[in-house]
Formats: sequence, structure tokens, C-alpha cells
Amino acid sequence: MYKVVISKKHFSFVFLFIFSISIVLVSCNSTYVSKKRGYFNIELPQRSYQQFDREGFPYSFEYPVYADIVKDSTFFDINPENPYWVNIDFPQFHSKIFLSYKMIGGKALYKIKQIDGTYKDSLGTNYFDKMVNDAFTLTNKNNVVSNSINDSLIHTSNGVSGVFFKVGGNAATSKQFFLTDTTKNFIRGALYFDVTPNADSLKPVQDFLQADMDHIINTFKWKNR
Repeated sequence: MYKVVISKKHFSFVFLFIFSISIVLVSCNSTYVSKKRGYFNIELPQRSYQQFDREGFPYSFEYPVYADIVKDSTFFDINPENPYWVNIDFPQFHSKIFLSYKMIGGKALYKIKQIDGTYKDSLGTNYFDKMVNDAFTLTNKNNVVSNSINDSLIHTSNGVSGVFFKVGGNAATSKQFFLTDTTKNFIRGALYFDVTPNADSLKPVQDFLQADMDHIINTFKWKNR
């Protein structure tokens, strides 16, 4: 089993995160439910879901019938490090959920900033605490345009844990999350729109897709535990 390496800088958060998971595992499992907000009265598709359980993938989940699963060939001009990066596309909403999977303890290329400001690829290890820290760092990059960032712990009946982030304001992605088993698997998800971010105009669709993201999280399972 891979041994998680925890740096002093992030020991406190990682300890509390793992401790919270332990408490939940010995108690009753609960279903993750985000805080509900009001919906605009607009015409939206009928909710219905289908299974994503592709052979060889380390995870499965249910996703809406009005969405498409597309294998990610590039992620913002970066080549995926493994075949398990996919996008959940919502064509009618011009949006998608990027899912990027990493194996804890596995090798990956990381971009290291050089003295001259350029970045150089460097082979590194996917340490659990580093991936958790990266998830928070990527979310906090929205601080320039956001007016709030709220995070909440995730614990589902399938034994999946993580954190869900809600970013207020005109952020490029207002909904992000990561899911993990803390020992082998880690996946990060982020909702993006192919339009200029505008919190007011996108709110009806974002509120609608929130329920779909909740369903994806609640039906998410690790297949290689």
C-alpha cells in the first residue's frame, strides 16, 4: 500500500480531513446534498440519468441523458497524464464538467516555475497532501473575480469522500470538487461554461446543474478499492 507523505505545512488540514472521514465511516453513511437555492422559472430538460461504467476505468457514476461523455485529449493545452480524464459535456448549456483523475503515489509531469518566470516539465509523484493543496490553490485562483468561496465536506454511502467548492461572483468556474479514498484514487471536477462568466445570467443553469453534480457525486464509485 502506498504510504501517504504529509508535509508539515499541510499536516493540519490533511489530518482533519482524514479524521473526519474516519468518524463518518464508523457512523451512518449519509448522502451528500448541497445547499439549495431558488430556481428561475425557465424551461429545462426532464431529469433522467444513465450509467457511465467504461471498461478499464477505475471509477463509475451516473450522469444526465442530456449530457455526453467525451474523452479529454487536452486540458487547457495540457496533455492528460492518463486515459481516465473525461469531460461531461452539456451541449445545450454550452458547458462541461472536466474530470481529471490521478492515482495516489503515481508518477506525473508537473510544471515547475523557473527563475526567469518560465515553466519546465518535471516528473513528480502524486502525493495525497499535494493534490489536496493543489485543489484548494486552483479554487483560490478565482479570488480576483469572486466575492466568496465556500467549501463543504463530502461523505457518501459509497465510501467516497472529498470537498465541494462554491465560488461566488463572475469566476470562470463557480463549482468545483475533488473525490478520493485517500489511499489510491483522486479525481477533481470543475464546471466550465464556453461563454464569458456572468453570475446573474448563468445562475438558472448553474442551479439546475448543481443537482446533476450532486447526483454524479452521490452515485460515484471507485472500482479498484
